Amino acid sequence: MTTDPHTTRATAHETVFTRTDPHLGTFSLRRVDPLTDARLLHTWVTHPKSVFYLLQDATLPDVEREFMGIAAHPHHDAFLGHHDGEPAFLMERYDPTHVELAGLYPHEPGDVGMHFLCAPSDKPVHGFTRAVLTTVMAMLFADPATRRVVVEPDVRNTAVHALNEAVGFRVEQTLTKPEKEALLSFCDREQFRTATGVTPA
Repeated sequence: MTTDPHTTRATAHETVFTRTDPHLGTFSLRRVDPLTDARLLHTWVTHPKSVFYLLQDATLPDVEREFMGIAAHPHHDAFLGHHDGEPAFLMERYDPTHVELAGLYPHEPGDVGMHFLCAPSDKPVHGFTRAVLTTVMAMLFADPATRRVVVEPDVRNTAVHALNEAVGFRVEQTLTKPEKEALLSFCDREQFRTATGVTPA
């Protein structure tokens, strides 16, 4: 099942996108419910492995407020991802002309910003994070209005740089932001298809 997550406001806990990975099973996303999901998300974003998500010192009320703010924002969304029915990752989608990157690069129509975070695990599965990122990208490109996905990871986050490159991102430049030095990177539909073999719906 695929719906247009950009224009459709799903009801609470309604799946908005599903992708079956040929090796790792079913991945799906629904909108974050700030009140019911905050406790789980708090354990994820404050874990030492999630240092680049920049919420290491957040309290539970901080996380509730963060995601309530995102839910109320006209240019920002958050989605909880599941793997075979179990919560497994977080994705944020934003309009970079209004959020995170406003005024920091020459924006083009159809640019969509993204953050993602896999749930910390003591038993990592080979290829899992790449499958999550591929699913996230496929969801974003399922919206026909999306022309390019834009990311701005911390320059020190070498693991995510490699993942981004694997799904088609190309680094444009380094940006100085208040919270970090970031690698501004872009991926369009053709770059994504060439890198992954996945044709967006």
